[in-house]
Amino acid sequence: MARKQDKEPDKKAGKTRRRQSAVDRGETVSGMEPLLISESSRHRAGLSDRVLLLTQRAAAFRSRLPEGMIEPLSSLVREMNCYYSNLIEGHNTHPADIQRALFGETSKDPKKRDLQLEAVAHIAVQRWIDEGGLAGAPATVDHVLQIHRRFYDALPEGLKWVGQPSTGERLPVVPGQIRHDHVEVGRLIPVSPGAVMRHLDRWQQSYGKLGSFETVLNTAAAHHRLLWIHPFLDGNGRVARLVSYAMLREALDTCGLWSVARGLARTTNAYKSHLASCDLPRRNDLDGRGNLSEEALIEFTRYFLDVCLDQIEFMEGLMRPRELRGRIMAWADDEIRVKRLHEKAKAILDHILFNGSLERKDLPGLAGTDERQARRIAQPLVEIGIIRAATTRAPYTLAFPAELAPRLMPGLYPGVLPG
Repeated sequence: MARKQDKEPDKKAGKTRRRQSAVDRGETVSGMEPLLISESSRHRAGLSDRVLLLTQRAAAFRSRLPEGMIEPLSSLVREMNCYYSNLIEGHNTHPADIQRALFGETSKDPKKRDLQLEAVAHIAVQRWIDEGGLAGAPATVDHVLQIHRRFYDALPEGLKWVGQPSTGERLPVVPGQIRHDHVEVGRLIPVSPGAVMRHLDRWQQSYGKLGSFETVLNTAAAHHRLLWIHPFLDGNGRVARLVSYAMLREALDTCGLWSVARGLARTTNAYKSHLASCDLPRRNDLDGRGNLSEEALIEFTRYFLDVCLDQIEFMEGLMRPRELRGRIMAWADDEIRVKRLHEKAKAILDHILFNGSLERKDLPGLAGTDERQARRIAQPLVEIGIIRAATTRAPYTLAFPAELAPRLMPGLYPGVLPG
């Protein structure tokens, strides 16, 4: 049912507007068919092979990592995912600035500070997902609304407004609230505001109860169809990518060790081109039976699965024990040479790399000193950020500070980060 909205002050424009009731043009949910890759598609066998390979590669990567490396790597992936997802939206917040903001260090420049806080908000939502915030299948209307609400609740006021290109009016983005205004996304005119909820309900019916294999196969379809509905005034891209991340995390038990967002951002033109193609109507009688092009959806699905495989391969390469140890020890040698680290620091790093963590009680024996001196040897590693502990009694684990990313995790981010 269409709902009337209260008066909303347009703070930026200095005026008050009364938004219209959520207009419903009566669009039927069949307008976004096909929603799933059909059993009869001649392309399904090839896509199924990719899903099987992706499932095998994801499980193998996870099983090879020491238990103590899972949380540090998933923490790094949260920051990486945030960086790349926001980059797709044109918000380029330096990874080092993101890590500084996580420790409460924000810029004095208002625009830069707002983008830092946006990154912190994104990371917080993904951490909530990683810690089990989405009870049950991720692809539900409630979860979509929760993700949007949590993200926008944490944003600074300046990022909670969106402009309407056709009128120049600025509208407030209400956290977790379905849009009550018409929008245009490039050449796409999404469904009318009053039709959003019934399309979301159909979206949930299609993707919310799939088995693991079908979820992986249809994550790309769910991703596009959510963007096609465009449920919010702003934030749809970030929400859709977080939902896709959650769907793959649940179906493949990824432990958050890799993310498709990096691959999408590195091929932004292809990503956006595929999304635009999926907006197009059915091409001919051979192009499925729905209103939208099935061939375009299949091409996007193939691209999406290939990006996932590429990202697992990339993360596998970074985490090969011998190569990772070589990069870390080469860095430690340089730090010892300029006397920023004690030579025994290498033994600490080596132990953590081999075992996944280091209990504090084992530190003196490892360093060959008394407890006080052992803590002094470890402290610079903590201050640099390459090892950390959850509490003052918790074991040390490896970490990956953004400043060291070019050296320790080459290729993770584009360009060279400042020292």
